[in-house]
Order: sequence, then structure tokens, then C-alpha cells
Amino acid sequence: MGVVNVTPDSFSDGGRSFAPEAAVAHGLALLAQGADIVDVGGESTRPGATRPPADEELRRVLPVVRELAAAGAVVSVDTMRAEVAARALDAGARMVNDVSGGLADPEMLPLMARAKTPYVLMHWRGHSAGMQANAHYDDVVTDVVDELRLRIDAALQAGIPPGCLIIDPGLGFAKAPEHNWDLLARLGEVRALGRPVLVGASRKSFLGRLLADPTTGQPRPAPLRDAATTAVSVLAAAQGVWCLRVHDVASTRDAVRVTARWGAEAAAPAPRPLQHLGA
Repeated sequence: MGVVNVTPDSFSDGGRSFAPEAAVAHGLALLAQGADIVDVGGESTRPGATRPPADEELRRVLPVVRELAAAGAVVSVDTMRAEVAARALDAGARMVNDVSGGLADPEMLPLMARAKTPYVLMHWRGHSAGMQANAHYDDVVTDVVDELRLRIDAALQAGIPPGCLIIDPGLGFAKAPEHNWDLLARLGEVRALGRPVLVGASRKSFLGRLLADPTTGQPRPAPLRDAATTAVSVLAAAQGVWCLRVHDVASTRDAVRVTARWGAEAAAPAPRPLQHLGA
């Protein structure tokens, strides 16, 4: 899943794709790099971000969704608003990626029950402006799994088909750096919920902190975190996640192909020993 941020305040690119023409061009470039899905979002969800009005979010995303869908892309819309999701689906989107897991808008789950399209439920504990105040857990993996299970139950009760549900542990959302590492190390417990798992670690701040300058202590800037993202992607793919949401599609795709080939060779039957010469 390649990321198309149609926002002026993205943490990863600082609004480089804010103009619709630039966003469409970026989405087409991600497709050329091998993205299976392009995820178009008009609201920054970085820690501390403020929400745009719904009409501004619609103004940002709809032209981009329409153009990319017309070009043949499988488009996901990254939104917490049912109105934006509905309009994007009408414009050609084929998936909704809701970082709130249906908690931000009570109309989202009923909409997705009617739409019967793939729907990503992410673990969420509040809007970006104050979410880091909620980064308190007894055991982060157990707590995240329990809270995701509640969202799955709510989605099923709303009538969303089971086969449409995808889950995301929400790396960086109401999570301290150690919480993100714990979740990555124990992805198997998230997968045990029985739903396809989406992981979005790309360029996030916990990677920047790990790679901080040893002299100044300054975190590595977001655009320079792609190699670390690729490493996380390889490890997550090896644990069987369904999809990786990334900014740099080309390097991730190459790394995952290598991982898949390595795994296939490791699983192949061992060759039979050579017979004794002359026997």
C-alpha cells in the first residue's frame, strides 16, 4: 500500500503532494513502483495535528481518488469520516482505511455494512491532538488485541461482512516507542485475531529515535528513515502480515520479494544425499 498524503502538514513529506496534480502524479509513480493499493488521505494524523473541516477534506481527496481510480488503481481512502468515505467510494475508491476503527464517526460502521467493501479497523484511542496522553497500557499487546477484538465485534454486529475486515495495530497512535517495538515483536498475537493485518510503520518517529544522531541526540529526519522502514517491512512480512503501508514502495517491494523467495527455499524439501560413487 503506497501512501498519498494530500495534506499540507504531513510528517513525512511536508505537503509535497498537497496539490491534486502532484498527488495524482505521486500515486501513479507508486503504481509504477509496484504498489498494489494507493491510500489517499486528506487529514494528517501525526501526533498533535488538528483536523480539517469535512468540506476541506473532501476538496483534497475526491479529485485524486477519481483520477487514480480512472487510471486503474485500486484506491483506498484514508478517512475517519463516513461522509468522506461514502463520497470517495462513489468516486471510485475500493477500500476504506479508518484509523479510528469506527470510533470517530458513528455513521462509519453502518456505511461500511451497506458498502460491503474492504474496511481497515485500526487500534485508536483518540484524535491526534491529544492521543499521546492515552499511551498507557498494562501490557500493550494484550490491551491492543482486546480493544481490536471489541471493534471487530462492533463491526460484525453492524453488519459488515467478516471477509471485509482488516485490522491494524496502530503503530504510533497513542503509543510510546517501546509500545511499537513490543507490538512488532508480537505480531503473531495480533494475527491470532483471525483477520488480515495491515502494518504502517513507514518513517514513523520511533524509527527516527532509534536512529538518532549519536552526537546531538536528534532523531533522524522522516525522509531518511526508508531503510529502517524496509527492515521493519521484511520482518513483518516474515510474520505473515497481509499488507504494508509505506511511502517508498520500490525498496519495500524488492525486500518483500527477497523475503518470500528465502522463505520458499527454506520450506523446500532437503535434497537427497548423493549415492556413493560407483555404487
